[in-house]
Amino acid sequence: MKRTLVDYRGFRLSRINEPRFRHMKLLLGWVFYFAMYFITENLIPAERCHPIHCLLDDLIPFNEFFAIFYVGWYFLVFGSLLYYFLLDTERFSQLSKFIIVTQVIAMAAYILYPSRQDLRPEVMPRENVLTQLMAFIYSFDTSTGVCPSLHVGYSMGVLSVFWKDDKVSRWWKWAVLVIVVMICLAVCFVKQHSAVDVFAALPVCLVAELLVFWNSYWKPRLTAKAA
Repeated sequence: MKRTLVDYRGFRLSRINEPRFRHMKLLLGWVFYFAMYFITENLIPAERCHPIHCLLDDLIPFNEFFAIFYVGWYFLVFGSLLYYFLLDTERFSQLSKFIIVTQVIAMAAYILYPSRQDLRPEVMPRENVLTQLMAFIYSFDTSTGVCPSLHVGYSMGVLSVFWKDDKVSRWWKWAVLVIVVMICLAVCFVKQHSAVDVFAALPVCLVAELLVFWNSYWKPRLTAKAA
């Protein structure tokens, strides 16, 4: 069945509690995120942060090619939220809630156990547009507040929602899977995260998955399977 655009023409702030508009309140989650991002990035000094490192980090070389996927994450998350905001408010709500859960857990971890990584190259090994892009990202995105990785958390939320969507083609589902895998690799190859941060994000995603989808997706299927 083809989706139709959600009609927002009748929206007024006074009507935000109406069933067809109340999903828009979830946008406030981004206000919380940016506020907590400012706190964790600017008010927790790097000296107080615990270095995150594992042997696997030493085996992963810096590779600027993965900057394409690292930056592509922003388009994936924004594009997915916009797609469902315009075409499927229920799935927009699910994705937003998944993101909010990962935000809350990650921000709590950043405050209670401040983390940092010291993996960035001191000098770029090559000079090209992608290394220049990463140098630019390094200039404003500090190396603190890294464990667990929100790049991984958000990406897994996008993947979860798309794979449960029966109106999305199988080809696109597999394309999203490949993109998400590449993003998870990218955070390590551009030295924005330790491999520990990637693995630490997985249980966070599991909590979000169960909180968001247990009643609507997993419980009915497990019950039917057991019957």
